[in-house]
Amino acid sequence: MTTNRLEAFSDGVLAIVITIMVLEMQVPEGSSWEALKPVLPKFMSYVLSFIYLGVYWNNHHHLFQAMEKVNGSVLWSNLFLLFSLSLVPFTTGWMGENHFDTYPVALYGMNLLLAAIAFLVLEKAAIKFEGKTSKIGKALSGNKKEYASLALYLVGVVASFFIPVIGILCYVIVAIMWIIPDKRIENSLQN
Repeated sequence: MTTNRLEAFSDGVLAIVITIMVLEMQVPEGSSWEALKPVLPKFMSYVLSFIYLGVYWNNHHHLFQAMEKVNGSVLWSNLFLLFSLSLVPFTTGWMGENHFDTYPVALYGMNLLLAAIAFLVLEKAAIKFEGKTSKIGKALSGNKKEYASLALYLVGVVASFFIPVIGILCYVIVAIMWIIPDKRIENSLQN
């Protein structure tokens, strides 16, 4: 099967996830700047999660741009990724509603860790299907950035139980690391 249906389905799911996230943000009562203060933590959580979803959408696009076909393993791995990303509105809302308290920040980090693991599983399934000498196999031969992200997520989750702001800082650092798309795939497509 070609990648078109999988990409279209994934795009639709991510669009729905983003829509759910923004619809969960309540408009404050009142028209003063003070009225915005109570929703500021939820808005900041939304911005961080929107960046993450954008990063996953972008890297997902690049991944399937380098692939020609998919098999059942790739499809199931992609569903695992979409499942983990579909939890983002819940963990985002809980973290924002509770003003970055310990357990919500830790759960948010666990959600990000699950999504990162799911994307790694998807990459491994793609490489296994297409082969290590394929475009995708060659492009994804080094995983330093992925493993650094996993480590930062783990540090963030553990730190959240002691100082939640350190957890948030770890998650922001990973988001910044990934804002620029993974050049390995782009470079392999140009060669």
